[in-house]
Amino acid sequence: MRTFALRTLVLSALFLTCFSIPDTNGQVAVPATTGEASSQEASGNLIAPDGSPSPTFQATETPNGSSIVELNGHQVAETPRRFHYTFGLVVRGVYDDNINLNQTTKTSDFYASIEPTISLGMGGTGEDQRNFLNFVYAPNAFIFAKTSSADAIQHIIHLAGQRQFGKVTLSLGEDIQILDGNNLTSLNDTTGQQANIDVRQRTRENVFDTKLGASYDLSSKTFLTGSAEYQVYDYPSLISSETIFGSLFINYNYGSKLIVGVGGTGGYDNAQGLTPEQFFEQANVRVSYQASGKLNFAATAGIEFRQFGNNARGLYTSPVYDLSASYQPFDGTSLSVTGSRRTQNSAAISGSDFASTIINLGIRQRLLRRVSLGLNVGYENDDYFSATQGVGVSRSDDYYYIQPSIDVNVTRFWSIGVYYLHREDSSSLAFFTFSDNQYGARTSLTF
Repeated sequence: MRTFALRTLVLSALFLTCFSIPDTNGQVAVPATTGEASSQEASGNLIAPDGSPSPTFQATETPNGSSIVELNGHQVAETPRRFHYTFGLVVRGVYDDNINLNQTTKTSDFYASIEPTISLGMGGTGEDQRNFLNFVYAPNAFIFAKTSSADAIQHIIHLAGQRQFGKVTLSLGEDIQILDGNNLTSLNDTTGQQANIDVRQRTRENVFDTKLGASYDLSSKTFLTGSAEYQVYDYPSLISSETIFGSLFINYNYGSKLIVGVGGTGGYDNAQGLTPEQFFEQANVRVSYQASGKLNFAATAGIEFRQFGNNARGLYTSPVYDLSASYQPFDGTSLSVTGSRRTQNSAAISGSDFASTIINLGIRQRLLRRVSLGLNVGYENDDYFSATQGVGVSRSDDYYYIQPSIDVNVTRFWSIGVYYLHREDSSSLAFFTFSDNQYGARTSLTF
């Protein structure tokens, strides 16, 4: 009883910070314009599509003798700083009516999520946009009022760098997610919109994603791009897997707005348990379009051919794609769409894979310079199939979420907001079916 009372007191204090931090400077925060958004993303600042405020940084002091300009009513340095940094803290208080995503026995609880973020960057702005180095570290602590066994600490690490040498551009990236729960938490999804529906239950998962990239200019209109990637999905208590693959594209620049390319991808996939080793090849086309800073679109689509070791089963053919689009029709209004389709190993059902199709939509509207309304919706279909003879798999999942939100910029550095998240999965196997409702309040500080 004393432990429960102490937890309740701590959680209540954290929850009340959403409404009790004093206004120290009285300045109004103004969200970044379209031009600013690209530089923030390049420098490693977070741009979250879940409706939460994105950390931004503006200089508050100017060295003596340097020129200054007005930006959103504030004086900042005219020459962009080569070194960028952002320190942020988000505290959320959430009531969840199904913390274990178990439809048979639902457990409700109140929890606090403490989410500090540090972002460091070099380059990526001004005349040196192609050369940069970014580092982001975002730990996350969950503290539950009653269910102490659900307490968890997660870690998200992002490192990216790029360097141009004449006609050659090289890049390197590393993403690490140390997860403990039933969400797929990432830098772009901090509230748990995308659940781990393959597993459904609370579990530990470690994700490591290493990327190498290169680009070579053949002429003023054509260029080659290549990449290599190594992914590890480590489940201490379930089925782990690893994938290594590479791609090569030849691209043609039709102008400053449109780029098209054709190429191929090949890779190797290995999983534990009864799942056999797999080889796959893809034939792809790629399109990138940017119109006047308001509309950006990029997509890669093709056909994948997958073979299975020891002739475990016949050839599996499936469409694959990745797409992202953003549109800002007016100042303060933004829309974004992301989607993908790919084949993955199941961590819950040995000897099986599944084709995952995902689509997400985000809408954000600023009102009266201080208030931002957000709406995020998404859908995922997972279609399972046997990866080896003798294993019968009959499972299909349809998952969706919807999250409306409202956030208010109290000052340049502080915002508060509330949101509602509904998640639901309808599975052909009743064990994996669930529905979940969350009611959250949050406060965000950025320096």
